[in-house]
Amino acid sequence: MDETYIQNSIAQLKTDIFMDVRHRTLQKYTGEPVLDENQLFYLLMPFFNGENWRKEHREAAITVGIIYAALAAHDFIKETDATSKEQQLTVLAGDFYSGRYYEILAGSGNVALIRTLSKGIVERCEHQVKVYEKETRMIEQWITSLENIEAGLIRQFFRLYSFDAYCPIMEKSLVLFRLQHEWTSYRAGQKTRFNKAIATSISVDNDTFENIIRQHINARTNELKRLIEEAEFLQQDVKIILQARVDA
Repeated sequence: MDETYIQNSIAQLKTDIFMDVRHRTLQKYTGEPVLDENQLFYLLMPFFNGENWRKEHREAAITVGIIYAALAAHDFIKETDATSKEQQLTVLAGDFYSGRYYEILAGSGNVALIRTLSKGIVERCEHQVKVYEKETRMIEQWITSLENIEAGLIRQFFRLYSFDAYCPIMEKSLVLFRLQHEWTSYRAGQKTRFNKAIATSISVDNDTFENIIRQHINARTNELKRLIEEAEFLQQDVKIILQARVDA
């Protein structure tokens, strides 16, 4: 297995997701659904590692991708000019994607999948809304929220299909990438809801955002490399690919 195979597999998953949520008018004004390729890669990690990947797993993975697209669409709603045509259509796109994954789940008759993904959506939204609250939180609490936002739905998917062993690597990887994104955005003067909220919490401790986030990035990078190296269930070529993503 090489990077070309991985990219082709991710591209095929994206195509399958797009086909399930295609809508000409929404696509014209809002573009294709937003999908994070890191999330899609880790969603497919058991498949890359040679697990028994059945049709049910594939269909469930597509549904998880649609949920991420729906949540991403809602995240793009701006706090200002929310009544513009583009913003209204973005809201509709998120609602449309939400309707599609509920329709797919209902049609599948997979009650366990419906239950576990619904739980994941609720938990993600609970953590997402914390950036709007005035309560000061510790940096570790913010990282827990980021973990649920980035990895919670994939965690539910893994646990449902007994891929639990993949959870620690997947969770720590996705949080690491999100912390790197927030750190880069902050340094470039781009304020996101999360880096503003985290910076406010850090200032209470008389430290700097860049210093604290860099410490967490370094610590998680080292821990992640150790987890990958010690993971006996991973094939060697998968370990190499995972290590390369951490080092990228």
